Amino acid sequence: MSWRVPLSTLPMPEEDVAAVVACLEDGWLTMGPRTQAFEEALAGYAGTEHAVAVSSGTAALHLTCLAAGIGPGDEVIAPGLTFVASASAAEFCGATPVLCDIVGPAEPNLDVADVAERLTERTKAVVAVHFCGYPADVEALRALCDERGIVLIEDCAQALGARTRAGAMVGTLGDAGCLSFFSKKQLPLGEGGAVITDDADLAAKVRSLRSHAMTTVTWERHRGHADSYDIVDIGFNYRLDEPRAALGLSRLPRLEDEIAERRRVARAYRERLAGLDGLGLIWADEDVDRSSHFAFPVLLGDRDRRDAFRDALRERGIQTTWYPPLSQLTIFQERSPGLSLPRAEDAAYRHCALPMSPTLTGEQIGEVVSAAAAALEA
Repeated sequence: MSWRVPLSTLPMPEEDVAAVVACLEDGWLTMGPRTQAFEEALAGYAGTEHAVAVSSGTAALHLTCLAAGIGPGDEVIAPGLTFVASASAAEFCGATPVLCDIVGPAEPNLDVADVAERLTERTKAVVAVHFCGYPADVEALRALCDERGIVLIEDCAQALGARTRAGAMVGTLGDAGCLSFFSKKQLPLGEGGAVITDDADLAAKVRSLRSHAMTTVTWERHRGHADSYDIVDIGFNYRLDEPRAALGLSRLPRLEDEIAERRRVARAYRERLAGLDGLGLIWADEDVDRSSHFAFPVLLGDRDRRDAFRDALRERGIQTTWYPPLSQLTIFQERSPGLSLPRAEDAAYRHCALPMSPTLTGEQIGEVVSAAAAALEA
């Protein structure tokens, strides 16, 4: 389908194309010097000691869990409203994900009080998801985890560049922050991810496990710095390739400007959608400058109204999406029959994410708002 206003757009300026072409012409495509340079630039942007590039945000979560020592018998708390990787990363390690509820439909990040209620002697970690680019209350979670000796992992897959209420970059208050560079994200490389951390041991473990736990990598052997390698653990092929690293190096200097444009779009939506009967805005006006706006979700009165609203926008060529609650997915229902997280489910079945891109024009925003108003009046 050709959307009049797609959910997101991915412009590719000539400088990005040239960066990737130069990489292809150099003839070194697997993890190498551009990946190292991208990691250094990313750590500089985040203000962390280490950044380790990997093949996806899911890989970042998986390796962080392993590096944190999470394994069979452990429990990992994750919110019930998020993408499934936030919880399934614990499963990859043989641990058990424990889903917690959110604060509420208008603030759909994990509820710290509910996290505290679900802690047990088996709890090894909490995964704090910054849903749609809006920071969770990681200051309170950091205090809770420190008190109980629990690892705090920040899932920043939707939130690169966002800041907490205290002004900290997301991903820097937890033991590690996990990033995603999927095509719709703030730093879109198609695929890819990274782990940012100040923990040297955790970074070293992630760096080793991303490439089969080899003691040397191909680039080192290519340069004659090593003749062979040893395998010191059970690792994975979670490497980032050089063309994507080249694209990341080209796009990263524009990240803050593009986030500013996302905030422009969010403010325009909030101003023009405010007061529409039957449509609720999520979070508050003062949260706009802290978020990096992966998406712009709104709330409808009930599930049936939400579905009709989406259908009406689709008929006018406007793409939307939504996130199902993890508690109602087949895999979690099979493992925990009757599992229910009322607030997460209420938010999931009532929310709808409108188009969000740094390139969204005033005219396109007007089309979305007009379509929304007409859908609500129908």
